[in-house]
Amino acid sequence: MNTSSIALVLRRCAVTTAAAVVVLAAAAGPAAAHAEVTASDSRALAENVTLSFTSEAERSEAGIKELRIVLPEGIAPDMVALKEAPKGWKLTATADGYTVGGPALAAGTDAEHSVTVRQLPDAKSLVFKTVETYSDGDVSRWIEVPGDGEKVENPAPVLELEAAAPGATPIATSPSPSSPSPTPEPSVSSSSPAPSTPAPAATAKTSADASAAEDSGSNTGVIVAAIAVVIVLVAGAGVWWVRRGRSQA
Repeated sequence: MNTSSIALVLRRCAVTTAAAVVVLAAAAGPAAAHAEVTASDSRALAENVTLSFTSEAERSEAGIKELRIVLPEGIAPDMVALKEAPKGWKLTATADGYTVGGPALAAGTDAEHSVTVRQLPDAKSLVFKTVETYSDGDVSRWIEVPGDGEKVENPAPVLELEAAAPGATPIATSPSPSSPSPTPEPSVSSSSPAPSTPAPAATAKTSADASAAEDSGSNTGVIVAAIAVVIVLVAGAGVWWVRRGRSQA
């Protein structure tokens, strides 16, 4: 095999390796949004707005049985009423939002529900941090809020609002006598929200954070190892081909 042929083989190996790295790096990037929210009227101060939520199922072994929604500032739990949800699911007010759940959905089935909000606040965007609980106890947290265009792995649903209609004004937000009393529940923080299932607060929070960190590290390690294996295999194939060419020559 002449020098030009060897150079051609090495170039092909380099291109193949680079392509493999790009593909694996893309797989290691931030996940696409798996929890979303839309509105029937996305103007600030709009009244009697229907908010529709979709949580995509990520598990093939278990189904979603409960969603916990943390309401943004300006929307109190007593301003929200359940409109549509899977059969048997009910809404329960919490200190910072609400939970909606019931019989677990079939594995792989997205959880969709909608609520009616008395009035949207006067804001540019609304963040609805969402915690999904599966029938086997696994919890997915879509609570991260991106800033300055950065991407995050578990983005919270965000509703962008348009300017308020001319003459729109805030309505009274005091709870009515018939409003359900929110059940005491710790707030979901941006770093480590507690699941809505009953558990000792401190223990549940620590375990959830440790699990999330372990999963993240494990996934990263697997991806890095895969990249290394691909590079080694491609390089080895190139060396073998060169030696084979030389022996045949």
